[in-house]
Amino acid sequence: MPDVQALVNDFLNKLKKRKIEGSQATSRQTAELLRSVISQQRVPYNNQAGALIDAVKAVGEQLIAANPVELAVGNIVRRVLHIIREEDLSLTTAAMAGLNLSAVSDDEDDGERGDHPVLSAAVVAAAARSTLRPPSLQTLLEDMPDSAAIPHTSSSGGDSEGKSKSVDKSSRSRKLKHDVIEAVNELIQDITTCHEQIAEQAVEHIHQNEVILTLGSSRTVLEFLCAAKEKKRSFRVFVAEGAPRYQGHLLAKELVARGLQATLITDSAVFAMISRVNMVIVGAHAVMANGGVIAPVGLNMVALAAQKHAVPFVVLAGSHKLCPLYPHNPEVLLNELRSPSELLDFGEFSDCLDFGSATGSPLLHVVNPTFDYVPPKLVSLFITDTGGHNPSYMYRLIADYYSADDLVVRRRTTSGN
Repeated sequence: MPDVQALVNDFLNKLKKRKIEGSQATSRQTAELLRSVISQQRVPYNNQAGALIDAVKAVGEQLIAANPVELAVGNIVRRVLHIIREEDLSLTTAAMAGLNLSAVSDDEDDGERGDHPVLSAAVVAAAARSTLRPPSLQTLLEDMPDSAAIPHTSSSGGDSEGKSKSVDKSSRSRKLKHDVIEAVNELIQDITTCHEQIAEQAVEHIHQNEVILTLGSSRTVLEFLCAAKEKKRSFRVFVAEGAPRYQGHLLAKELVARGLQATLITDSAVFAMISRVNMVIVGAHAVMANGGVIAPVGLNMVALAAQKHAVPFVVLAGSHKLCPLYPHNPEVLLNELRSPSELLDFGEFSDCLDFGSATGSPLLHVVNPTFDYVPPKLVSLFITDTGGHNPSYMYRLIADYYSADDLVVRRRTTSGN
């Protein structure tokens, strides 16, 4: 079995050097790495979920720092932390419910024991709340008053009961890890199939003889458009080229190869062409908790043009791109600058240097941002792998995937340090 730390270091190196292209590939590989971390993590009898959470946070903190702009990494780390908490809560609730039933059954079988109160709803609720810290089931039972404790049958059965408790602890530890790994496997499957799940909804949104506008290149948009074509919908696609990387050229070529009518236009021609468009369909880098979109540079201009002409602006995004943070959060790095060589070659750039000055500082500065921020008021509809949603609903959808305690991924510091 490969060493986990070696896997972590290798993935950190890929993130730092930007060797992984696309949020889907980054999300899938992040989930697979965290699955390996959980699989090889040894958990104690007590506070099993806490041990897994600490292990995931220790790795997740490094992954997020390696490439802060790729928000999908932090999304998956938080999703896995939420999975651990949910699975532990489920096991704790099931164990407490089983203990209640056992206590009730014992009281009915032996009336001479007197009335022993079963665990109250308050105790179960306290266990559910504190599972985020979380204490073990044994700790919860030890904190109960003697009157609420379940009586021992006899002193001769003490050894067997102790062994039974030890077995139960060990089996619960294995059960927690098994359930968490199964849930992470489902998450990986959802990430892998998100394009297909979004594309299945295309026929509901694209109609006959419509004109669709998009910018740059997005596999989600490509599959969405091709799915509508497979349903015998005839429509035309305007593709803005997405300067300076010109990813729109690749998308236009792929659309034509799959039998769709495509028209390639410059980014500056968007406003001139938008009046002929029925709908704008674009991909996203990330969707924030307020419904704002971090998208490839140029899309805010497209969104403004669509609003001016009352054209629906539709954003396609898999659930792994839904971020629980807001744009103003200090953990969010909204942009990064790409190489100036995408705009000017170094020969042209060197000609603009002032060699007459002592510092040789350039008179011409090149700014080449990677992303735009599109505010939620410019977005008409989000289409995710779970269906279509209004921007105002996104915060509720996002709340289903994350726990409030995991918004800032940071390891717990011990009091001795």
